[in-house]
Amino acid sequence: MKILVTGAAGFIGFHLCRRLLERGDEVVGLDNLNDYYDVNLKKDRLARLVPHERFRFVEMDLADRPGMAALFAREGFQRVVNLAAQAGVRYSLENPHAYVDANLVGFVNVLEGCRHNGVEHLVFASSSSVYGANTTMPFSIHHNVDHPVSLYAATKKANELMAHTYSHLYRLPCTGLRFFTVYGPWGRPDMALFLFTRAILAGEPIKVFNHGRMRRDFTYIDDIIEGVVRIVDRVAEPNPDWSGDHPDPGTSAAPYRNYNIGNNSPVELMHLIATLEQALGREAKKEFLPMQPGDVPATCADVDDLVRDVGFRPDTPIEVGVQRFVDWYREYYGV
Repeated sequence: MKILVTGAAGFIGFHLCRRLLERGDEVVGLDNLNDYYDVNLKKDRLARLVPHERFRFVEMDLADRPGMAALFAREGFQRVVNLAAQAGVRYSLENPHAYVDANLVGFVNVLEGCRHNGVEHLVFASSSSVYGANTTMPFSIHHNVDHPVSLYAATKKANELMAHTYSHLYRLPCTGLRFFTVYGPWGRPDMALFLFTRAILAGEPIKVFNHGRMRRDFTYIDDIIEGVVRIVDRVAEPNPDWSGDHPDPGTSAAPYRNYNIGNNSPVELMHLIATLEQALGREAKKEFLPMQPGDVPATCADVDDLVRDVGFRPDTPIEVGVQRFVDWYREYYGV
């Protein structure tokens, strides 16, 4: 198939492009190469994709309305995977406009491109952050998610609502994927595992928020990609049992679906740190701090719908995933 992957120089986008190319798809990768984190890391990811004969890179911002319209009209994509977004809960408190430009303005340009050019299926990244103030565990796509606690989460919830609207009005099949704390080789430098690894190797203290009383459903990158690829191939369909009298948030009378992709096995933050210390062979200096604004104490994914519909359950143990990340980090940075 001919597939557009936005955010192709990003962590998940890079791994997805590589996987799609391996199985024989033609991939157009789009990214604006912004400087939210180290641009060289993004360029190094791209350098591993560009030589492939079925990969083409387009440097463009999702918010470039004429550019996006021209790209969609020219290329005739069969499937689109939107992974481009301004990421990060904490940064959304500092620079809210970046989230509006990328996650709202940019996303409507993607939707319009799909609508006007016969795209068969739009798959887009949502986030576990949409669960916000919810505390019922595990988080289910059938739970109401109307209480976000960061602007980042609000934009991801908005993406789900926008996609549903296009699915309803134009019968555009859309599937939203709520990712749970993704980690692994080529990961994002603003994420805890990356920050901790860098600090420990430099002999610097790590910041342990909520005094270590955090639990996260850490999900290894290969599991995320397996879930995404299976969803790309399963075009969203209406739920024949959906009823407006008792509306199910996870499905619709339109060709629309949401799925969690998470490990369904929350890990205590202190256990992650201990696992990392073992993999690095060094002990961390810990600076215990209160919870940060916009954060939540725990996440856990209910993946029953994912298992039922595409036959896949993420299951990489944290010990295996952390060791693979550390091996990559040491090789990449030569430490």
